Amino acid sequence: MKRNLIRFSALVVFLFASTLSYANLVGEEANEFEITQVENLFLGKSVEKVWTIGYSEQEKPVTIALRTVGNVKEYVVRSQYFEVIYASDEEGFGVRKIHPFLREVPGKICSSVLNKQQMQNQRILTTDKVTDTYALGLIASYLPDLLNDGYLHLLL
Repeated sequence: MKRNLIRFSALVVFLFASTLSYANLVGEEANEFEITQVENLFLGKSVEKVWTIGYSEQEKPVTIALRTVGNVKEYVVRSQYFEVIYASDEEGFGVRKIHPFLREVPGKICSSVLNKQQMQNQRILTTDKVTDTYALGLIASYLPDLLNDGYLHLLL
């Protein structure tokens, strides 16, 4: 009886440790991304720069277009299934809903993919002024949290 209790305890500890290891691996994997500036594009009047963020080789990358409107820098983040703006303005840097005139993804699809609570939580990520490099790092880091759990496969 005592032997079985020891074996059972060892099994529980092993399973618990395995679960933690797997959770850490998934967390580390989710933080891996590659940001690439897109060169030699005709960007038009309103877009200054374009980047892509890739989280895995299997999925299509997310496109980020920088546009400046007055004193506000807007990073238009777009994929086939969602779109948002991360803006740097007098309040700070954080996520905003896409302007209706910039919308390319139907609103019902976008609202299904995006997590409303995270949209609120990410409203202000920092009150500091951000460089393009810092802004892109924040976007790439926080974007997976912005998607509802059932749609994370669109990035990872």
